Amino acid sequence: MSKKIIIYDTTLRDGTQGEQINLSAEDKLRIARKLDEFGIQYIEGGWPGSNPKDARFFEMAKNISLRGAKLTAFGSTRRAQTLIENDENIKALLNTGTETVTIFGKSWDLHARKILDVTLDENLAMIDDTIAYLKKQDREVIYDAEHFFSGYKDNTDYALKTLQAAINGGADMIVLCDTTGGTLPHELQTIMADVMPEIGVPVGIHAHNDCGLALGNSLEAVQLGATMVQGTVNGYGERCGNADLIAVIGNLELKMGYCCVGPEKLKQLTELSRYVSEVANVPPLNQRPFVGKSAFAHKGGVHVSAIMKSPESYEHIDPKKIGNRRRVLVSDLSGKSNIDYKLREMDITLGDNGYDSRDIVHEIKKLEDKGYQFDAAEGSLELLIKKASGQFEEPFILESFRVTVEKNQSGPSTSQATIKISVGDDQEITAAEGDGPVNALDNALRKALAKFFPHIKEMALVDYKVRVIDGSDATAAKVRVQIETRDAREIWSTIGVSENIIEASWQALVDSVQYKLSKEMNKN
Repeated sequence: MSKKIIIYDTTLRDGTQGEQINLSAEDKLRIARKLDEFGIQYIEGGWPGSNPKDARFFEMAKNISLRGAKLTAFGSTRRAQTLIENDENIKALLNTGTETVTIFGKSWDLHARKILDVTLDENLAMIDDTIAYLKKQDREVIYDAEHFFSGYKDNTDYALKTLQAAINGGADMIVLCDTTGGTLPHELQTIMADVMPEIGVPVGIHAHNDCGLALGNSLEAVQLGATMVQGTVNGYGERCGNADLIAVIGNLELKMGYCCVGPEKLKQLTELSRYVSEVANVPPLNQRPFVGKSAFAHKGGVHVSAIMKSPESYEHIDPKKIGNRRRVLVSDLSGKSNIDYKLREMDITLGDNGYDSRDIVHEIKKLEDKGYQFDAAEGSLELLIKKASGQFEEPFILESFRVTVEKNQSGPSTSQATIKISVGDDQEITAAEGDGPVNALDNALRKALAKFFPHIKEMALVDYKVRVIDGSDATAAKVRVQIETRDAREIWSTIGVSENIIEASWQALVDSVQYKLSKEMNKN
């Protein structure tokens, strides 16, 4: 049987300390449910003694029932020269009602002397007293030895004394923290080899990514005997972030033979990453290992030809194991193999219209020379292939549109779009306002089509990008507009190219709508 590794998620606390990561109490509750559903064993909800939002989250959490995860409250040791019964931080921890609390204390003498401004003996007493008191309240106590590796390198004896103080207090687990993220793997290996025999309780690792080593250090710590890994979904966190639990779990389960959540839950890994990204309102990183959109994307014709024969020739795992999928990209680097693969993937058979895959490759390369980029716009690519093979019927026809922008001296600019479309024998004329000309045009198009195609209401814009293709013509330069759209099932990208940014945006918007409608037609 595979050895079990405990996963401790601190997305809701350490993750929110990252720049541009802001979660409401309601957001945190949604993510906590998702983490529990996925099979995470410990979910650190926040620091109730530090802010009202975390306190409210724990009040709300009292009304939910988690399937298997332990909700954990986080806080510091008691204040210096303070009776622990009177410490407001400790009271707030107990008021959460969680059966597990995580306490952090200073393992680096520099922090005790210069940051807390306490004696080294008082710092030890703060650790021991706090843990002992919480144990008397029947709490499971996890001790985070903050700055442990830095402290060990500066003052080995004192760093070990802080661990012993936590053990004397009754800590159920000691977590060694590389808080500054500056420890190299060979240093971690040496330090843990010295320290592990001195610790008589289970050990965890908490690594930051300031040197890009959080994942490597976390995996190395497990090899050296750590049974808990702390981190955040997608590696969110202060400065350069924390160990990314997505990559931690993927490597431990699929590469190292450990069990974190099991093979069935592992199939939800990609979904978890994207769900947290969506709630946090942070665009997913395409190149994220294991779960990124590009993690199993193939572009070069030689690569595609190889994976069609043997996927393991260019893929380290089967993407289905973690809920991701293989993607073959089409661009000016593509060959016939790329198109043949895409045709099978899209379930498209070239008809008797004289087109074959070589013709489509030629058409794509011609368009990419004009500024199109189909490897980043698979929605537009699918429409191109369907249209070229005679397997697409235009659901609507644009008769005309007009966009106006008005600006006066005192107020903000306003935009309005009027659009006229034909759907079969019917015509629709609609007007809408928007925050800008493209937004107004998008609103008008959706409004005009909703009467005929109710499914369009399921669509939501995810991202909108504009790129100048050649800046030599300044404001008259040709631009490429790429938009990402989503519904409840998938995300797709479409593209438009023109010297006129409104025209390029219109092309991308129309492709986005047509892609959605083509999927609905196929279902019917």
